[in-house]
This record gives sequence, C-alpha cells and structure tokens, in this order.
Amino acid sequence: MSPTTAPGTGFTDSIAACGERTLEYAHALLDPIADPVFAHLAHPEINHPAFVVGHLSLYLELCLTLLERSDLSSPFPFAEATFKDGAACVEQDGRYPDKSALLAYFFDHSATVLRAVRESSNEVLAKPNPMGGRMSELFPTVGCAVNFLVNNHVMMHLGQVSAWRRLMGLGSAM
Repeated sequence: MSPTTAPGTGFTDSIAACGERTLEYAHALLDPIADPVFAHLAHPEINHPAFVVGHLSLYLELCLTLLERSDLSSPFPFAEATFKDGAACVEQDGRYPDKSALLAYFFDHSATVLRAVRESSNEVLAKPNPMGGRMSELFPTVGCAVNFLVNNHVMMHLGQVSAWRRLMGLGSAM
C-alpha cells in the first residue's frame, strides 16, 4: 500500500479497529465499578481506576496533536499534575474528579481520537514522531506513536484496573 492511499484505509483502520476493541474492554472493566470506590486505593502498588482513566485521558490531546487535528481538540478539564506520569496515586482526598466526569471525557475523547485516526492520511502517519527522547526512539513515526498511545498504553493501564478489581473482590470483567 503506497503512502498516498486515501484516508480510512490500511494502517489507519488497523489502529482504529484495535482501539475500538480496547475501548470495549475498558467499558467492561470500568462501567460496573461503583462510584464510591472508583478512587479507592485497594493496594499501595496498584493504581485505582480514577487515576488510570485520568492518566490515559492526558494522552488523548497528544494524539490529536500528532495527527495534526487540533480542530478536534477538547482540552483536558482536570488537574494535569494529578494524573501525569510519575504522579502518586492516592486514596480519594478530593483531588480526583467523580467517575462520571472522568469516564465521559475518556470515552468521548477516545472516540474522537479514533475518528481522527481513521481520517488521517498515510503521509501524516509516516511523519517522524516529534515527541523526542525515548518515545521517538521506540516509536519513530506518528503512526507508531499513536498506535501505542491508543492501544498498548491503554491496555497496559487497564491491566492495573483488572488487578485492582480482583483486590476489590469484583473479579474478571469477562
């Protein structure tokens, strides 16, 4: 497939199709969790769902920037410092937004990102990843970086939610 293939074909559909399955799994894990325990720290080494969803949501705007789709921007409405890489996940002390606000932003904006992926050209996906450092070393193109951010990165953190669910006695989502 040449890099001039029309948007919505090839690699874009592959990224988006996998992203849609990832979001289905996220719904299965997250939707049944009761609001009062969404930010409960079940174990000090396992991030709770509120932290995970907020953290993942931070990267949605980055995906739109990488895809050159600032027209679809919906800035992160929460305190970035609470969810950034390296931030401590703690028991709810008022710093975490409620479940409905976090899930609404995450799922709505994830759908927007996946739409942007499907509408992207292979030329955009083939551009060098401008993130720099280790992220550019690991994911040298925009397509590789976006694929990682909407699929692998999400699934890695959903694994934390899966472990958290078991600690909370909620069992498997499947």
